[in-house]
Amino acid sequence: MKNIGAFFDIDGTIYRDSLMVEHFKKLIKYEIVDQRAWVAHARDTFLDWDKRQGNYDDYLLEICDLYVHSLLNVDKNCIDFTSDQVIALKAERVYKYTRSRIKWHLDNGHKVIFISGSPNFLVEKMAKKYNATDFAGSNYVFEDGRFNGTVIPMWDSTSKNLAIDNFVEKYNIDFKDIDGIVPYARDIENVEIGILLKEKGNNEIKVSLRSKSYANVSKIAKVFSGGGHMRASGCTINDNIENAKIKIIKEALKEI
Repeated sequence: MKNIGAFFDIDGTIYRDSLMVEHFKKLIKYEIVDQRAWVAHARDTFLDWDKRQGNYDDYLLEICDLYVHSLLNVDKNCIDFTSDQVIALKAERVYKYTRSRIKWHLDNGHKVIFISGSPNFLVEKMAKKYNATDFAGSNYVFEDGRFNGTVIPMWDSTSKNLAIDNFVEKYNIDFKDIDGIVPYARDIENVEIGILLKEKGNNEIKVSLRSKSYANVSKIAKVFSGGGHMRASGCTINDNIENAKIKIIKEALKEI
């Protein structure tokens, strides 16, 4: 008998911000990282985003590059100390609904797995706090107790899909019921549309759409020759997953 698995992406789904950004702030606070680096490279991008004049992804990418550069040769003990501070002070900032779903899955004996583009040493602590079965994050490589500048990323869809495939095999998870995930997104505060993309084959992406109150997701599905009704619809996009994501988001934005 196969197991039921629940996969949660931490940043923006479980946790309300980015664990990496919170850790970067702590590194600055404890003067492990020079604050002038943030002022010189990322402040203007952040201020643009904060005024809703910039793209948050641009800010995160800039912070990520700066974060990796700033951690070079930093002692792992310092990183562990500041990571513990982030979890102790910030880990409760979890969406109420998501917290309830994690508990429900655990209570029912399901495998709960956290996946994130944030550093693995942060994702591991977050997973431990919420009793997750397993986790996957971006792997920061240490040599002789110091970060050597090498990162094996988990922030792209290809890496996350591979991690999910490995977990499915490791825990004998039934992958057929993955469509059950999509309603969770719309139940998060301030979210109107939930979208799930699943690779069915080479350049074949199955898309599931759900809406909360006013968006008509059947209109989105029909653009791609799909169908359904106002609150629940689906379609198939014949393209790679990155392009499919861009296309479906473009159409979804027209409905909100």
